[in-house]
Amino acid sequence: MADVDYYEVLGVPRNATKEEIKAAFRKLALQYHPDRNKSPEAEEKFKLISEAYAVLSDDEKRREYDAEGAEGFGRKHSEEDIFSGVDFGDIFRDLNMEDFFQTLFGYGPSSAQRGSDIHVSLKLSFEEAVKGVQKTIRIKRIEVCPTCGGTGAAPGTARKTCPTCGGTGYVRKVSGIGFARFVQVVPCNTCGGRGYVIEKPCPTCGGTGYVRKERSIIVDVPAGVEDGEVLRLAGQGNAGRSGRSGDVYVHLTVAPHPTFARDGNDVVVDITIPMSKAALGGDIEVPTLEGKQVVHISPGTQPGSTIRIKGAGVRGRGASGDEVVRINVQIPKKLTERQRQLLEEFEKEEENRDSFFSRFRGRRLAPLDLTRALPPTPTPRDIPFCRFQQQLCV
Repeated sequence: MADVDYYEVLGVPRNATKEEIKAAFRKLALQYHPDRNKSPEAEEKFKLISEAYAVLSDDEKRREYDAEGAEGFGRKHSEEDIFSGVDFGDIFRDLNMEDFFQTLFGYGPSSAQRGSDIHVSLKLSFEEAVKGVQKTIRIKRIEVCPTCGGTGAAPGTARKTCPTCGGTGYVRKVSGIGFARFVQVVPCNTCGGRGYVIEKPCPTCGGTGYVRKERSIIVDVPAGVEDGEVLRLAGQGNAGRSGRSGDVYVHLTVAPHPTFARDGNDVVVDITIPMSKAALGGDIEVPTLEGKQVVHISPGTQPGSTIRIKGAGVRGRGASGDEVVRINVQIPKKLTERQRQLLEEFEKEEENRDSFFSRFRGRRLAPLDLTRALPPTPTPRDIPFCRFQQQLCV
């Protein structure tokens, strides 16, 4: 799955309606359809716009894509998941689109069976989930037999077309009651529905064409994954009859951290400070994902206050988060004699201050009459003048 903006691919806004998305796709599909456009990049361009339409035309897929973006959506969905349930023939009945999509993507009514998926669990520490890590997992999966290459026949021999069904894998059974006739199509008993028979089976796989192997697979866990998230390893699952393998889905479990907690991309940490520090303020050290960092406590900090350290949260998936420091204030349970005296003096000081201000509480002050409060403005005749000093006498 391409890590691109599907809205930009189709040239529609993010609030586009289904009809607008359908019209944009049809226009671009006609432009880049390989039967009409012979440029080298036409087929890849056509495949990309078809992928965008398959996601944005489905309400559930579109909702998930909008919430997680192309990267998160692609980790959870295979190419087959994306195109499942999409009816391109409803848009292009005149272009024989079903046959073309079967050729281009490998899906269609007559396509071979895809291999099954494998689901595994992977436990991560808090730091591994936040910063990203590379892990190795071991799985048991079905693979094509290395001896016969999936034919099921012993080396030097070949499988033959079933003489009963002629290679179709099915036979017709006709039954009737009176003049009525009923035709039923059932799997061929001779070949088991495969369309061929093996006279000399492969000694490695016993004629099945497949063997079970235990493999080690490297999982690149990106930074910022969360508990319960699922990573998809495309093509790493069980082999299918067509050679197309299923996927491996890795279900992540993140262990809790004794100090930190997650809130989206933000990291939350609780810090307890003494009552004196909350009242007077000062600097303290707090833990971060990168080590200790000094933050300033403002005087009069209340319990439950928060301090935000920009950019100190989870990085690697969109915008970086912050670290949110939640302040708890510790109230001492036991006091020394000196501490008790100081707190009692502080209490009296607070009571005196409250008593002083309480005199004015609820009292209504009379408006100030400025005409009575200020003396009349003197005129030039009222100001004595000294002739000899040529200055105002003061």
